[in-house]
Amino acid sequence: MLLGGFGGALAAEEAPTGWIAQAELKAHERLMSLRNDPTQSLNQFTTDGCSGGLSATWSAIAGLFPEFDELHMSKPPWESCCVTHDRSYHSAENAHTSRESYLARLKADEVLQHCVRETAEARRDALKRDYGMSDARVDQAYDMIAASMFDAVRVGGGPCSGLPWRWGYGWPHCGLFME
Repeated sequence: MLLGGFGGALAAEEAPTGWIAQAELKAHERLMSLRNDPTQSLNQFTTDGCSGGLSATWSAIAGLFPEFDELHMSKPPWESCCVTHDRSYHSAENAHTSRESYLARLKADEVLQHCVRETAEARRDALKRDYGMSDARVDQAYDMIAASMFDAVRVGGGPCSGLPWRWGYGWPHCGLFME
């Protein structure tokens, strides 16, 4: 993992440590305050596939280059992993405390990383055939993609950020850029 202060496996009995985790916990507190307010309600689920323009750019390239679409499909091969991840992010996994929310977000991000890695199995034969890649190289490539996606969601997906892909995005904004 590139950003050592952002995560890694955290046992349920451990408290998040480090200044980055503590700052994130404050945002989870704001989100949970909003989430536990009976006057607030969860908006309908939406997804953009893989956020940050990944799905949109991939689809645009596939539309422009039929050869790319033929080899790599019109959507990222791990897009279903992103949609599952979005479902967790939308509701904040029904957490009720800042600690539950923090741990649920970390777990959702780890599940995303694992799911992207598993996608290598579905693509292995095509990548070996089309690019002459070994099993180890396919795994290495997907490990790098999965690690980059994990780091991206850890950095850009925190609660109350005002970003459309933030943790708890189904709830009203709870940060500096409130609607």
